[in-house]
Amino acid sequence: MNDTTAIQDLFARLTAAWDAGDGAAYGACFTAGATYITYVGTLYRGAEEIGDAHQALFDSFLKGTKLACEIVDIRLTTPDTAVVITRGDTYKKAPGKLKKLQTNTVVRGADGQWRLAAFQNTLHKSLMEAVSFKFQPATRPAPAN
Repeated sequence: MNDTTAIQDLFARLTAAWDAGDGAAYGACFTAGATYITYVGTLYRGAEEIGDAHQALFDSFLKGTKLACEIVDIRLTTPDTAVVITRGDTYKKAPGKLKKLQTNTVVRGADGQWRLAAFQNTLHKSLMEAVSFKFQPATRPAPAN
């Protein structure tokens, strides 16, 4: 399996764990020293804390939700490290517009498995973005390839 496919598989496992409401499996997708920043600014540290916090969420606020995750870009920065940009959101019946953007740093461990070492989630505020582009067109990024 090539690196890109292995990284895609990591995000498929992450999504499957969320969909199953399995905090332990979700946490297992992260390194022991991972950092995880939610879109509200909460910082979790380590695979165990990430998994435990998500289990609490899966058992309450996020009970029965599914995760929509679209990989936007995979950029290998070293043979064992990649930056992965994803777009996603949670849903119950059918995924809607994917309103959140994530920056993920993934690393290959000594066991050869890719895991998330850092996750940053940002809520995309399209109205604010449009206003910014209107009043300062130079802030508009180049189109994606």
